Amino acid sequence: MKYISTRSPHRSFTLREAARLGLAPDGGLFMPERIPQVSLDTVQTLAAESYNALAAYLADLFFGDDLPSAQIEQAVAQAYDFAPRLASFDERLHTLELFHGPTFAFKDFGARFMGSMLGLLNDSDRELIILTATSGDTGSAVAGGFHDVPGTKVVLLYPSGRVSPLQESQMTTLGGNVHPLKIDGSFDDCQRMAKTVFADTDFCRRHGITSANSINLLRWLPQSFYYFYGWYLWSRATGRAEPPTIAVPSGNYGNLSAGMLAARMGLPVKRFIAASNANDVVPEFLRTREYRPRPSIRTLANAMDVGDPSNFERMMALCGAEFDRLWAQVRGFSASDYRIRKAIAEIYDRFGYLSDPHSAVGYLAMKSRPAAHGFWLSTAHEAKFREVLQEALPAEAIPHALPPALEEHMRLPRVFDTMGPDADQLKAFLQGI
Repeated sequence: MKYISTRSPHRSFTLREAARLGLAPDGGLFMPERIPQVSLDTVQTLAAESYNALAAYLADLFFGDDLPSAQIEQAVAQAYDFAPRLASFDERLHTLELFHGPTFAFKDFGARFMGSMLGLLNDSDRELIILTATSGDTGSAVAGGFHDVPGTKVVLLYPSGRVSPLQESQMTTLGGNVHPLKIDGSFDDCQRMAKTVFADTDFCRRHGITSANSINLLRWLPQSFYYFYGWYLWSRATGRAEPPTIAVPSGNYGNLSAGMLAARMGLPVKRFIAASNANDVVPEFLRTREYRPRPSIRTLANAMDVGDPSNFERMMALCGAEFDRLWAQVRGFSASDYRIRKAIAEIYDRFGYLSDPHSAVGYLAMKSRPAAHGFWLSTAHEAKFREVLQEALPAEAIPHALPPALEEHMRLPRVFDTMGPDADQLKAFLQGI
């Protein structure tokens, strides 16, 4: 399998090249040169066995030309000692819980797989620097996925005051090869700094710099796997034969574009809902056909505070840059902070279930289409957003204790460097670590 840029499909790259570069030399995002097709009978058989069995089959469709099947199975086994779970509330309302990994967020599925795969693909003694911009959960997942991985250093850019205390603790208490950088700016500033570095291909080549954001195909591709598992769990739980509608809480749109990739591979899906907070650049595009990136707005659902989503390029590439094809597959939805708080309270009052703010947007998106049957993605454990829950729920509804793994991070001292939103300063930092 070769990989091509969203901007210039005439030049192809190997898996190792694409994984190490992160961003294509022309500034585009890597895509598979061809999209493999699944056997749904095989998907169902393997999903009934385990998530790992299904993930190994799907990974082999992409990477089997580059790695033996045994090594792919090894990478999957190293990445996943957890799996998605389906929670059902009534005949129509279901959610796929993606937060049962070590950092309690869906990004564990991509970050841990990427860490395992880079270990197999790194064919030199040269150290890799993993540079990642984060609006919240990506940073903790990447930090956890690469912590103490030999031959790597991790540099995390996160916006000052715009991540939760728990998210910051997860990024800043590991030490070792993890180097957190608190940026005086927004996530858009962090992302712009990282993109500026990646655009300097000579600099990245000299210093061995790659990305673990969803712009990196090794982070992005495995996010397509849990859509197939979710379809299997939902079909089994409901007995429904028709394709589901899937609501996807969306910020940088790696998650949704991975779902669109899964659909191109053969996933039965009626429609996706791009569920955003007040940063509604993509839902607005779906309403107006005008794409207007702009500075992000700070909201309760901070991991979705993205004003210029990178993976919009992949979304358009997957529909041949044709609006009508995108519209046939995706609808938009956005929710204010007020509605997010009300949704958290409603989910608890109706079902006794605690939802984080991002997943609550997925719930609202699913409710917005009352005739649709399917599920929304729950992308993070509610304990990571206790401050938001305290605004939405009575005190007695919120568990006193955090899960032990999260409690441990909160007790440890935070260690980080600070920096203004300056790409040249970032380059100097990268040269010095």
